[in-house]
Parts: sequence; C-alpha cells; structure tokens
Amino acid sequence: MIRLLADENIPLETIRALRSDGHDVFSASESAQGASDNAHIARAIEEDRLILTFDLDFGLLAATAFPKPTAGVLLLRLAPQNPDEVTTLVQALLARPEIVWRRHLSIADRVHLRQRPL
Repeated sequence: MIRLLADENIPLETIRALRSDGHDVFSASESAQGASDNAHIARAIEEDRLILTFDLDFGLLAATAFPKPTAGVLLLRLAPQNPDEVTTLVQALLARPEIVWRRHLSIADRVHLRQRPL
C-alpha cells in the first residue's frame, strides 16, 4: 500500500481504482479544490504521501521546496486518450516493487520512467 496525494488533474476513475487496489489516496479534487501547489506539498510532507500529478510545476517545486516531499513526486508526462489509460499506467508503476519512490522526482510516460533524487 502506498499513501498518495492525487493532484486535481488526476481522474476520479484513477483515484477510485487506486483505492480499490488498497492504496490510501488523498484526492485534491475531492477535498482541497483550488489549494496551491505549495499547500499540496505541505500536506504530502505532513502525511508522508507520494504526489501524483500531471502538473509540470511540481517538478520544479519539488526540487526547490524546503523541506522536500520525502515520499516523492510521480509526474505523468502523457496526453491520455481516456482515464483508463492513466489508471493502467499508474497501477502498473505502483505495482513494481523495484521502484524507489521516496525522495525521488519520478517522470513517467507510456514507455519510460526517469528518476532524479530530491
């Protein structure tokens, strides 16, 4: 189980599927609409959650934030055709036990995953 903070741009279908998989997902679109990116980072740090987002600003914010989001950031870099595509990608990534999310900025597209330490 991974604790996640899903940014407002993550489809609700994906959030529901991740919860069904047993993940603890805080959804910004359900509970914190309009909150700033800095507020999301603060919550992620406080609650030890991996940030899941399409927002490119999180890459820069995560790299420059102090303190840094210790659970990490998963930045999705794709223009999905539908929510199922997002769900399938995220579920596949989170199911890979060899990936270390903590203290990493992880950038994923349909084929690649790049990671940089925070």
